[in-house]
Amino acid sequence: MVASSVSSAAVSCTLEEMLESKEKEMYQQQWVQNAPDPPCFFREVFENVKDTILPPNNSKNVWSTLVVNDNQQPLYKRVLVLLTEIFPILASLRGYNAHKFKFDLMAGITVASLAIPQCVGFATLAQLSPEYGLYTCFGPPLMYAMLTSSREIVIGNVAVDSLLLSSMISKLKDPIQDSVAYTQLLLTATFIAGIFQLAFGIFRFGFLVDYLSHATIVGFLAAAAVGIGAYQFIVLLGIKKFTNKSDLISVIKIFWTSLFKDRSQWHPYSFTLGFSFLCFILFARFMGRRNKKLFWLPTIAPLLSVIVSSIVAYTVNSHQINVKDYKVDVLGEIKGGSLNPISLLHLNLSDNFLAPLIKTGLTVAVISLTETIAVGRSFASLRGYNLDPNKEMISLGLTNIVGSFTSCYVASGSLSRTALNYSSGAETTVSSIVMALTVLISLKFLTRLLYYTPKAILAAIIISVVPGLIDVQKAYQIWKVDKLDFLACAAAFFGVLFASVEMGLAIAVTISFAKLILVSIQPGITVLGRLPGKDAFGDIEQYPMGLSIPGLLILSPKSSFLCFANATLVRERIERWVNDGHVEEGEGGSNLKFIILDSSGLTNIDTAGIASLEELNKNLISHGVKLVIANPRWQVIHKLRVGDFVSKIGGRVFVSVGEAVDACLGLGAAKMANTV
Repeated sequence: MVASSVSSAAVSCTLEEMLESKEKEMYQQQWVQNAPDPPCFFREVFENVKDTILPPNNSKNVWSTLVVNDNQQPLYKRVLVLLTEIFPILASLRGYNAHKFKFDLMAGITVASLAIPQCVGFATLAQLSPEYGLYTCFGPPLMYAMLTSSREIVIGNVAVDSLLLSSMISKLKDPIQDSVAYTQLLLTATFIAGIFQLAFGIFRFGFLVDYLSHATIVGFLAAAAVGIGAYQFIVLLGIKKFTNKSDLISVIKIFWTSLFKDRSQWHPYSFTLGFSFLCFILFARFMGRRNKKLFWLPTIAPLLSVIVSSIVAYTVNSHQINVKDYKVDVLGEIKGGSLNPISLLHLNLSDNFLAPLIKTGLTVAVISLTETIAVGRSFASLRGYNLDPNKEMISLGLTNIVGSFTSCYVASGSLSRTALNYSSGAETTVSSIVMALTVLISLKFLTRLLYYTPKAILAAIIISVVPGLIDVQKAYQIWKVDKLDFLACAAAFFGVLFASVEMGLAIAVTISFAKLILVSIQPGITVLGRLPGKDAFGDIEQYPMGLSIPGLLILSPKSSFLCFANATLVRERIERWVNDGHVEEGEGGSNLKFIILDSSGLTNIDTAGIASLEELNKNLISHGVKLVIANPRWQVIHKLRVGDFVSKIGGRVFVSVGEAVDACLGLGAAKMANTV
């Protein structure tokens, strides 16, 4: 009798514990099922805009400080806080002193000595008058320095953007026959590129830049470098016959025709002068790397080459009467003496050119953003702070929009100028302001001195930049890591080199998207097992020591979005586990009773995904198997609840896989106890 009463008490205690555990489990289930609705689309857009303009960590405090005056601060102080967040340069000026200004002053002047000849050369690469390069190196850096959160980025015209614009705009207007219309279209493309960049930043579309994969950029830059080098080699020879096409075959044809079939087309004096100073610039760079004490030599080499070569060209050409008879081909007259002329009314948005200009603007916008953000992140990591790409997009977009109104074409982050700015010890973006003002002084007073600058010298300066754009080691690393990425890299390289910039980028982006689609529409199904001695669960293929649980099968889709493209495939793969009998018998001979779907990796689901889960649930019920959802994300559980799927599976939704396993095992134990 005593034994019987003790046994009854133990059973009663066990049942009470089970009931208490069941109540606790039901309560925790409500955490998931009764979660508040996620923010609507318009609220997300508003939050994105606010977090982009103001840093996420400070935006709430800044807005509350501006609107709510809890601390009884004067209005001007609250406005100053807001302005400091919008214009980061104000924050850097708080502790500014003469010591920091000394470094910024020297860095700005040093960068200007490199930027002036580079900007003039890149303007000629874009087939613009040289003064447009100086315009772009004055206005955009000045404005960008006020807006950027980076302390190192120096923007201006760069070789890649110049090549892109010249190759795409020259198909619409001939830069030689109709230079005015060509310049107007190029400035319009700059305006459209700025609009795209601003929109990307406001709506936090920074991830779109990542779709232009790193492998694609490596291949594109290498091909652009080869194309730029070949194109500038023609300028180095003094050949005046150009092509509007940017592919290597067209450039080689011009080279072959002018050099071998019609030898009068090239200038031996220009070639000798340009090649000599190219060797000098490369030698100066070599010496600067070998000897740290000569760090200044590579910096001053381009400007020194321009000065000395101009003197030589003046001496050689001084006896010529007509410009056409010059033995050394020079820049000629450069418009200067004033600030950037207003070009707002010169933008051409007519229907005849709008569609190709939008395509050009979008292409250049993405390339420019990718290059700028990559440069900014590289140097921000060296100084231990993070760069907000969306805010940089807004800054660059506004800069290019305003720049297009003031005779500037597309400005991007320059790797060479930014590296020089960093190595020169720049403390703040004041160095960019100093550089811009130095360029302004040159534009105002020194443009006449550039009259006799040989075009071959500018070509030599651009060619000297080419080796830095070709990263063979990175391409080899891409080959070792991912063959599909290398395929995109090779497609960008050969497409840009032998077809066109648009074609090469289109093929590479198509391959990247094909890879993305292939991964997303054919997701694998991971089988999870409990890791020995832990409450965690892991992939049994990665962790063979993982233990299966009798009567349970824990699965996790390898996809972040269960949608129309992959929902059917996921459902069929799960059903195959049941229909083929692979898991019909668990350890100890227990039949499969539950399938736990770990949805922690799913960030979203659409109606097709919900419909596939409903069909899966029906098919599992016909086999005597129940479906359980574990750890759903916010958007997922909201849509499952709205779609009435949670009630269809009996509310079997749990916070974690561990709780789902305990609930399934507890339910089985309760049934066994009731049966006894």
